[in-house]
Amino acid sequence: MHFSSTLESDEDGNYHPLLDSESSHLETGLKNERRNNVWHKDAAIGGSQKHKEAQGVSAHRKIHINKYAFGGAILAPTNSVLLGYDIGVMSGAVLYIKDNLKISSTQVEILVGCLNVCSLIGSLASGRTSDYIGRRYTIVLAAATFLVGALLMGLAPSFIFLMAGRVVAGIGVGYSLMIAPVYTAELSPATTRGFLSSLPEVFINIGILLGYVSNYALSSLPENMNWRLMLGLAALPAIIVAFCVLVMPESPRWLVMKGRFGDAKQVLIKTSDSKEEAELRLAEMIKAAKDLTPGAASSNWRGQGAWRELLCRPSRPIRRILIAAIGVNFFMQASGNDAVVYYSPEVFKDAGIQSTRQLVGVTVIMGIAKTFFVLVSALFLDRFGRRPLLLLGSTGMAASLAALGVGSMYLEQSADKPVWAIALCIVAVCADVSFFSIGLGPVTWVYSSEIFPMRLRAQGSSLAISVNRLVSGIVAMTFLSISKLISFGGMFFSLAGIMVVGTVFFYFFLPETKGKTLEEIGVLFEDKISENQIHFVS
Repeated sequence: MHFSSTLESDEDGNYHPLLDSESSHLETGLKNERRNNVWHKDAAIGGSQKHKEAQGVSAHRKIHINKYAFGGAILAPTNSVLLGYDIGVMSGAVLYIKDNLKISSTQVEILVGCLNVCSLIGSLASGRTSDYIGRRYTIVLAAATFLVGALLMGLAPSFIFLMAGRVVAGIGVGYSLMIAPVYTAELSPATTRGFLSSLPEVFINIGILLGYVSNYALSSLPENMNWRLMLGLAALPAIIVAFCVLVMPESPRWLVMKGRFGDAKQVLIKTSDSKEEAELRLAEMIKAAKDLTPGAASSNWRGQGAWRELLCRPSRPIRRILIAAIGVNFFMQASGNDAVVYYSPEVFKDAGIQSTRQLVGVTVIMGIAKTFFVLVSALFLDRFGRRPLLLLGSTGMAASLAALGVGSMYLEQSADKPVWAIALCIVAVCADVSFFSIGLGPVTWVYSSEIFPMRLRAQGSSLAISVNRLVSGIVAMTFLSISKLISFGGMFFSLAGIMVVGTVFFYFFLPETKGKTLEEIGVLFEDKISENQIHFVS
């Protein structure tokens, strides 16, 4: 008798190999079922019929959020608060750092942007690290690295020490930005993956708001103390994350890739609505791992060969996935959103608001708007899909940035600084960050973490997010310099043009992924595309 590599579970949940004859019948059935599920009209609008039956979900029923998956999705992106807090707090702290340490505008740009550039290191390393030690412990590593950076910044006696803290914190940010969406996507059921995977962006916005509030609350302290407290408080979320990881489950897909099927099944039972759904999800994961990943489903798997497949010899579907993932991450940061948040006090100061406390107060209003709209987007991602919210957000950003350009241009040429022009700039900035929170903010993390196949997900996501961090750093480190050359108005018109190009890119290159399992999404990027699916331009 000859045994195949196909596995079947018994009543006790143990897995054993099937005979070749049994395996061939099973594989034929699975292939037919996959073909029907993927290309059937129901799959195009919300996942396969079998998934709907297993999960008890229909088009007319309210989506149920699994509490265990929700708990893991809440804990994992806690790291994202750290990046958000840094973005928010730095916009105000830099005003006091500049006066206290007597640094130039160029040094301010380097100080602000170096965290994003250095996060490139963490982003590139995070994929291979998470494949090696697991998703859960990579989250701990990210938090520990940021903790060290936050302490260095809070205790910095000089600009050099402050820069050192920014470099270390940046590496931690790079790790957390990749691992949180990937972990959440791999843990979540298909019907709620959009909402749960968008939580990192929700936490980033909560962090930004906390940073603004910290700026406002501590602004009355002595100049040599307030900015140090503002930056040092970032250590608190990092400590919380280290304790939270003790109750977090490991990613079931990582467990499958390591051959730990029993452990994966236990996690899936807790994160699924029924045992049948858990069995179905596990069977799909095992099949995907064995069909697509040589050497996977074994304790020897370490993510080897992923970089070679991504960069040296990608297939046509992988190339399309790379274009989509890198493109959405590029436009997320080329939109200038981080720079607008970082330098909003400078923009408002140029608009005519001179009081430092008033400047910080306006940024709090902006933070509230940003946080509110990202929550709205997260709640509707699984109902309306990724594409509609992304296209709405990018179109709204283009219009808002154009309006901000008009207001800034008028103020630059006007001596009396009319109230209506100042109000237009404030409303346009709030609208810009709100539309970002509706579309590019949450959708980028969701999309990047779900479109790569299992064997390439961690390292593919790390590559895409590395581009995100690189562009973010370049924009942050050049925003003020370019604005001095072409004015703030000219800068905002340029960003509006970039968003118009981005909207066109999203329309043609990003197919809808709503309601599909991670194993089904790869078919969207294959050569054959059904008439019910969004066409993909090769």
